[in-house]
Parts: sequence; structure tokens; C-alpha cells
Amino acid sequence: MWKLLKPSHKNLRFWQLLVLVVVLAVWHIATRNEQTAFFFGEPLKVAVRIWQWFTVGSGSLEVGFGDTTFFTLNFPAEIYSHLLVTLTETVLAFGIGTVLGLGIGLWLALSPLASAILDPYVKAANSMPRVILAPIFAMWFGLGIWSKVALAVTLVFFIVFFNVYQGVKEVSPVVLANARMLGANARQLLRTVYLPSATSWVFSSLHTSIGLAFVGAVVGEYLGSARGVGYLILQAEGSFDINTVFAGIVVLTAFALVLDVAVGVIEKRLMKWQPKSGETEKM
Repeated sequence: MWKLLKPSHKNLRFWQLLVLVVVLAVWHIATRNEQTAFFFGEPLKVAVRIWQWFTVGSGSLEVGFGDTTFFTLNFPAEIYSHLLVTLTETVLAFGIGTVLGLGIGLWLALSPLASAILDPYVKAANSMPRVILAPIFAMWFGLGIWSKVALAVTLVFFIVFFNVYQGVKEVSPVVLANARMLGANARQLLRTVYLPSATSWVFSSLHTSIGLAFVGAVVGEYLGSARGVGYLILQAEGSFDINTVFAGIVVLTAFALVLDVAVGVIEKRLMKWQPKSGETEKM
């Protein structure tokens, strides 16, 4: 019997599910006391709140720019509009941060003089706690999505920037010499040598980048917003509704896992050309 239940690759899912069941059971038993439940919530009430979010009521979201509304989206439950706002902020921050990090990383990696001049400023900006920028972005861009996008971009940018910078610096001198010997000019070197090397490093940091974009969006919503799941958590905290706070945390965790799986699928499709681990040794 123990051999069947002993943890292995075959029954891995069973043990993972068992851990979840044990945690929920301990949580439920520990919070039967009212005082403990006030601080830690109750799993059944958290589940009910999540169910209500996705099944009760309706919601809408106006899509536009500034004071101009282009169209209005209607949802079967209000939580979908909040999730869409958080997803939009995450995707925009990821895209903008990646493009900026890729462009500036390539520029400084290929320009030693500019890199030497800007190096202390880049290090200073990277060492700055990003959260302190949230009030500034709120003043600049208001409480709409762009202040959250700006905050999340500051998190994504440096991850991509340093990966691109390192990727360009890691280009083999032999590859560069061979390309120049074949007559490649600066533009061709950028397109056929530097960009592929930098892009592979960017792809290796996809999970971290999208995770930081998501964190930046949620933190921005929590610090000041009128929409988003972070906003729901902030409202619940203000009314000492710990069950709703935990419900928001569970929804955000599930949402983050979905994003991570989606990034994994995209990464596999985009990195088909890269040899798998161990294949290079066989060649």
C-alpha cells in the first residue's frame, strides 16, 4: 500500500492536491474561533465571495482615451471588468517595458561611450524603490490605467534591459569575426548576430518580466485606482472585510498562474529553434 502512495512522478498530482486539502483543512479548523477568523478569514466564506463575484450581478467597462469613450463592454459579472483592467495594464506594461529595454539595452551595449556616461544613472535608477514612484505617476497620469502601466514599466524595463545588455556582450568574438569576414556591415550584424543573441536572453526572462508587470499593475491599483482587482482588495481592507481580501488574493494568484502558463506556451513556440538541453553535447 505504501509503495502505491509513496511520492513519485506517477502520483505527483495526488500529493499536490493532498497538500492543498491539508492546508485548507487546517485553515478551516484554525478559524472556527471568531477572533482568529477576523484576522485570517474563513475558507468557506472566501469561496462564497469568489462564487458571488463570478455569478452575481453585472458589470461594464468604458473603453476610450481621456474624456472620449469609444465603446462600452458589458460583462455577466463585475469581476470580469476588473480583471480586464488588470490584464490590460499588465500586457501594456510588459510590451512597453520590453520594447524600451530591448532598444536601450542594444544601444548602450553597442555604444561603450554612452554606456560609460550613463552607467551610474542606470544603476541609481535600478536601485530606486519603484513603489515611491506611484504617487508621482498618479499625479502625472491620474488614477486611470496609465499610472499603473508606468509603474509596471519601471519594473519590467530593467529586467529586459540587463538581459539584453548581457546578451549582446556575450556574443562570441569568433561569430563576429566570421560575419565581418563574410562582408556583413553594421546593420547586418545588428539584424543577424546581435538581435538574435539579445532576443534569446529576453525570452529567458519572459516569466520574470510578465510576473513583474502583473505585480506592478496590482500594486498600482492598490495604491490608488478606481478599477482593477487591486482596487477591490483595497476597498475590502478599508472595511476590515478579511474574507474579501483573501478572495482577491486567490483570484489574483489564479490569474497569475494562467498568465504564467500562457507565457510558457508562447515561449515554447518562439524558442523552437533553440536546441534542448543536452542536444549540443551530442552534436
